[in-house]
Formats: sequence, C-alpha cells, structure tokens
Amino acid sequence: MSNQHDDELTAEQTEGFKVGEKKTLDEYHQLDQNDESLRKWKESLGLGTGKDISDKNDPRKCIILSLGLEVEGRPDIVIDLKTPGAIDSLKDKPFIIKEGAQFRMKAVFKVQHEILAGLKYLQVVKRMGVSHKMQEMMGSYGPSTEEKPFYEKKFEPETAPSGMVARGHYKAISKFVDDDNVSHLQFEWSFDVKKDW
Repeated sequence: MSNQHDDELTAEQTEGFKVGEKKTLDEYHQLDQNDESLRKWKESLGLGTGKDISDKNDPRKCIILSLGLEVEGRPDIVIDLKTPGAIDSLKDKPFIIKEGAQFRMKAVFKVQHEILAGLKYLQVVKRMGVSHKMQEMMGSYGPSTEEKPFYEKKFEPETAPSGMVARGHYKAISKFVDDDNVSHLQFEWSFDVKKDW
C-alpha cells in the first residue's frame, strides 16, 4: 500500500484525549474493588466473567472474523474472513447496492490476550478522483470468553448515493485500528451503485 493510503486511513484524534497507561489483564483484575465506577467499567469489558479463550499460538490481539452488509428486506451479505482468499476477493468482486438504499455494515470479531482499547473502523471511498472518509468508533473490549466467544458491531446506517451521476463503480480502502495505533486489518474492496438490485 502506498503512503497516500496510510495518510488517508489515519484515525482522527480527539482533542485533549490521551491514551491511558497500558496494563496487563492481571493488573486490571487487581485494581481497587471498592471503586464502583471502576468495577462497572471492568464488567462492561467482560473482565472476570468467563474463561479466556485466547489462542496462545496466535499473537494477534483482534481478529476480524467476518464482514457483513445489511439491507432491510434483503438477505445479508456476509464475507467469512476465515476462508482463504476472502480478503483478496473483496477487491475484485464488488457489492451491488441499489441507489438511495439504506444499508449498514457489521463486523464480527474476536479479542485475545489483553484489552482492546478504542477500536475504530476507517474507510475511504473513491470515485472519479473524489474521496470520502468515514470513521466509526467501535469501542473497547476485553478478551473473548467461552460465554462471549466473539463480538458483533453494527455500524451507523448509510444511504447509497442516487441519481444518474451517482451510479457506477466505487473503490474503497478500509482499516480496523485501535488507540495504540495498531492496525488489525486493512483491505481494499469495491461496490457498484446501480438503478436496481
């Protein structure tokens, strides 16, 4: 990937926000149990509930398992990223979206080994030299457990462009990145906006 793609897919920073000190899971478990707000925060991440199912042979912290496209009244399109070559096929096999249709993307993922802080989805869509950048905050997550083996995040709904000028082929680059600026997945894909499905 070129440096231009890297520049476009840089997460926007919140003014005044500083990433907190990194701690191990054991350190989080030992934090003050008498602090009610801290206890609720740890519970929201699933810490202390269930057996951690991290694969010690897989160093990845976040594994994107599948990507989906939901359109009301139509079957979901789901790309199983565990399938060999699935990422490569996204670039060459465009999604078809009806002009003006409302849709939303969703991601299913697993977290391993430590807390995943501030996961974000970044996307740049290009057509005829014009680009549009989008960033979706996904949140922070504790490692997946037997009780919660994966997480699913549905993104904010979007509306496909409409009109004769909007119809055509679009190219996109997407990336999942966290507060530590670790890129967990980056890929190219495409879609076609058509008059009908």
